[in-house]
Amino acid sequence: MNEGKLRLTKQRQIILAELRKVTSHPTADDLYNMVRQRLPKISLGTVYRNLEILSDNGIIQKLDVGGTQKRFDGNAERHYHIRCASCGRVDDLHLPPDENVEDKAAKLTNFKIIRHHLEFVGYCPSCNGGPKSARF
Repeated sequence: MNEGKLRLTKQRQIILAELRKVTSHPTADDLYNMVRQRLPKISLGTVYRNLEILSDNGIIQKLDVGGTQKRFDGNAERHYHIRCASCGRVDDLHLPPDENVEDKAAKLTNFKIIRHHLEFVGYCPSCNGGPKSARF
């Protein structure tokens, strides 16, 4: 995490605090609505820009999971996610990342692997195993 190298402006501090309050992996629009409770004059563009900066600096994670909008995770530690194919809910999956898969991929491809992303997809308990409108 590069939090020490990046200047955390008041806006970044509040965006980060609001993101770290939740485990729902909100979209930028969701975070904008959350942050506006504390900073009523903040613009959506400012929230987007600061989320990108925080993500680029490894302070938060930007998740490219199903759907059109990126989601954000205040937990920058490497971990997996699981997404509901019906409602789009995204949860943390408390399963240690498999570092062996990176070694195997490197041997198969001659790439120097720097990280991997693994997303599990299923149906959350609220959707009870049945699709409402699958979003693959």
